[in-house]
Amino acid sequence: MNVKNKIILAMDIMDLKESINVTEEVSNYINTIKIGYPLTLTAGLDCINIFKENFDLQVISDFKVADIPATNEKICQATFNANSDAIIVHGFTGEDSVKACLDTANNHGKELFLLTEMSHPGAKMFIQEHANDISKMGVKLGINNYVAPSNRPERLNEIRDIIGNDSFMISPGVGTQGGNPSETLKYSDALIIGRSIYQSSCPENSIKSIIENIK
Repeated sequence: MNVKNKIILAMDIMDLKESINVTEEVSNYINTIKIGYPLTLTAGLDCINIFKENFDLQVISDFKVADIPATNEKICQATFNANSDAIIVHGFTGEDSVKACLDTANNHGKELFLLTEMSHPGAKMFIQEHANDISKMGVKLGINNYVAPSNRPERLNEIRDIIGNDSFMISPGVGTQGGNPSETLKYSDALIIGRSIYQSSCPENSIKSIIENIK
């Protein structure tokens, strides 16, 4: 994906009107927004088109798909039919479940992001141990896009070594969870930033400050 200013806005506000207001404030600085369950479960999948049409944004649906292959396929079908450009998929469910998502994405001419490891402390309990193997599986399947945590730069380094420099990696955990933007961009191609922007009293000033500090 072509990400403007290396920033993807993570929009997890549950109120659609407020989400639109924040996006309007920062829309000149981004071209990609990540929408997860908090917003889509309250506003419906139709909100994807609202952001695409009103702000001309690419939309990544952060649904962390993690089910059996048949169910994964249905989730991806519904997401791409709603006009999402990409979907985030968990890797721990195994090759067959991930491949079902990848095949659906390819059939729709859309993109898949494989989640290798999450940014919260609990991810160290179970997921981190297998994150490298998840990354290797992604390479084997021919996946080009990955998600890895910005607040663990040593893990970003390891995952980058596995997926190679030609792959596209995006990273959550900047700001509120402690990730450093400049350090993260040594390994990742784009930052996923949510609360540091949308919880700010002035989202525009917040995103401008982040952009200035990473240039």
